[in-house]
Amino acid sequence: MSAGVITVVAHWQPLDGKLGEVLAALAAMRPQTLAEPGCLGYEVYRGVDGPHQLLLLEHYRDQAALEAHRQSEHYQSLVIGRALPLLAGRQVELLQAA
Repeated sequence: MSAGVITVVAHWQPLDGKLGEVLAALAAMRPQTLAEPGCLGYEVYRGVDGPHQLLLLEHYRDQAALEAHRQSEHYQSLVIGRALPLLAGRQVELLQAA
């Protein structure tokens, strides 16, 4: 990855009974995000020992691409409007290659 690439590491904890709905929102989100010109990768993982723990690993060409992603209609509707209200916890880190 080049020096300008922004990596997003997001840990999500769905509310009890809401894992399926959160996964459905992410399944709808992934292809739309990957179609963004500045998106270099978008992966969703479930914990082996804690299958209700989710990890999102996203890569964007630069800060402008990340901002375009956050302003996109699909992010606003699927993440802000649909998934976030179903989370008990969320931590997001933004990383850049050293």
